[in-house]
Amino acid sequence: MKAVCWNGANDMRVETVPDPKIINPRDAIVKITTTAICGSDLHIYNGYIPTMEKGDILGHEFMGEVVELGSAVKNLKIGDRVIVPFTISCGNCFFCQQDLWSLCDNSNPNAWLAEKLMGYSPSGLFGYSHMMGGYAGGQAEYARVPFADVGLFKIPNTLTDEQVLFLTDIFPTGYMAAENCNIQPGDTVAVWGCGPVGQFAIQSAFILGAERVIAIDRIPERLQLAEKYSGVETINYEKIDAGEALKEMTGGRGPDACIDAVGMEAHGTDLEYLYDQVKQAVRLETDRPIVLRQMMLACRKGGHVSIPGVYVGFIDKMPMGAAMNKALTFKMGQTHVHKYLPTLLDHIQNGQIDPSFVITHSLPLEQAPHGYEIFNQRKDNCIKVVLKP
Repeated sequence: MKAVCWNGANDMRVETVPDPKIINPRDAIVKITTTAICGSDLHIYNGYIPTMEKGDILGHEFMGEVVELGSAVKNLKIGDRVIVPFTISCGNCFFCQQDLWSLCDNSNPNAWLAEKLMGYSPSGLFGYSHMMGGYAGGQAEYARVPFADVGLFKIPNTLTDEQVLFLTDIFPTGYMAAENCNIQPGDTVAVWGCGPVGQFAIQSAFILGAERVIAIDRIPERLQLAEKYSGVETINYEKIDAGEALKEMTGGRGPDACIDAVGMEAHGTDLEYLYDQVKQAVRLETDRPIVLRQMMLACRKGGHVSIPGVYVGFIDKMPMGAAMNKALTFKMGQTHVHKYLPTLLDHIQNGQIDPSFVITHSLPLEQAPHGYEIFNQRKDNCIKVVLKP
């Protein structure tokens, strides 16, 4: 089959690789009909995710048709149309039973690698390094899905691939980010980052009852999409200081909640950005916590800080005194996708949201390297790329 393979930083290639096979009775093989490049894939593309190996198949946003089933999978049949949550979860361990699906104890065969860096291991992830399981991803023609009896979610034929594809990751990620804000009627929520996850966090904040959302970015087309589709107020941080603007826009109190939809490759305009770039370049710091610092200072006293953006290692120069003395609440983590699928599918079916609004480019799988380039460089007004095998 054809698949998108990692060959080093900024080097993605479409290669011919062996077809996946059933290796466990709970496996399924899915013929992929639509997949996508995620913003977190760019962390791999730019060389910031450790334990990648040449030839690894990328991609964790994918869907398709069941073409083969393991003997233990009884709730699916050949031909079922399914989406595949990016977190791989067994359904039986303590964490899965608590609806903490991204913390599954049984799905990462390389848990010892993650434990060295983080103390404990999260669940395995599709196409996201050997530290997260070494699973082949879904930017390919076929994929093996472990724990398919709990990991595949059937989709009605009345909805297009583009409407439901993002149930695999970025729609639930944005929704969980908003849910973590404990939004109350009348709240103001500030969202850093107007990429796809930020767009869904904005939409989800309104769904959950926020009165006002303020979106922060530097890319004009992303800010324009947030304004057009969600009716938010926006801040271009390259033109005005985001912290001062938020203080003025909230009467000096600050937003009730802040969402970091950027993560480890945040940009900035001050000396702290240069400091982080230098430390990251010489491996003295793994992530650039520019947005985290801004949120901790900008959020109102007693407010909530939500972090869906990906971080992988160590950061410094954090204003913990501000966070502690302001009594901020932090919630974060990889998304518990399975938990949100029924609710979010209902929102799509009743017309409350059409997630396809973030798609700007649809390319054949063979053009995936070009898709990575334009997404990473924000060329051609690119916001989201889907790939068709």
